Amino acid sequence: MSTVKHAARVAQGSTAFRRIARVGFVVLGLIHVIIGAIAITMAAGASGDADQDGAMEQLRNNPVGGLLLVLVATGLIALAVWQIASAFLAADPAETKKWGQRVKLFGIALAYLVVAGMALIYALGGDAESETASKTLSAVVLSAPGGVALLVVIGLSVVGVGIGFVVGGFTRGFKKLLDLPTGVARGGIVTLGVIGYFGKGIAVAVTGVLFVVAAVTQDPEKGAGLDAALRSLLELPLGGLVLGAVGAGFAIYGVFCIARARYARM
Repeated sequence: MSTVKHAARVAQGSTAFRRIARVGFVVLGLIHVIIGAIAITMAAGASGDADQDGAMEQLRNNPVGGLLLVLVATGLIALAVWQIASAFLAADPAETKKWGQRVKLFGIALAYLVVAGMALIYALGGDAESETASKTLSAVVLSAPGGVALLVVIGLSVVGVGIGFVVGGFTRGFKKLLDLPTGVARGGIVTLGVIGYFGKGIAVAVTGVLFVVAAVTQDPEKGAGLDAALRSLLELPLGGLVLGAVGAGFAIYGVFCIARARYARM
């Protein structure tokens, strides 16, 4: 473990690596802005995939799309490595809290690596449907012994993550992750964080609800991921306005991530 911790300290002590990791926040923000923009157009009646593969497709259609996708993958991989290094260096007097923090950071790193992998697939001309992957995951879990209960647990865990974002927005807990500037810029970044965390939280929570619905109905087609979660908002009263608002919040979270690239404590 000491060798691993030494490697983690070396990674975090590298100025060049830290700069690449900050690029990860920029590309993460870009992906959220694109997904949010797609959701807003869907609210207005247009078609599209408001999820990671929809964002990748939009980037690939750019004249320098392949290069952008490689940049996305590079930044996210660096950001994932940074999270893993932070997990190994996590310190807390309470052992339970320390391991809880590690699990959280490992989970974030895994999410970054999955999206980075998608970016590389699209850069090479392939396709990776996140909706299909979500349905497949639901089907595999449901087919396992105790699968219904397990999928409910997965769904509720995702809902919990979404609620965590919403709570983080209201409490402004994200401020501890940043070295905020003074003056007007400080207030602007905090406002972006509040709105962005709220929009992201709703989207994630609804995604988790769909996994629970898939478990209860034993229909893996219901657990279809982020795009399906956002589309389900259209079925609510004033669904177009709700989806538009959540999409705007999702995009604002992306802008917050871009600001975080400059002010993140790293």
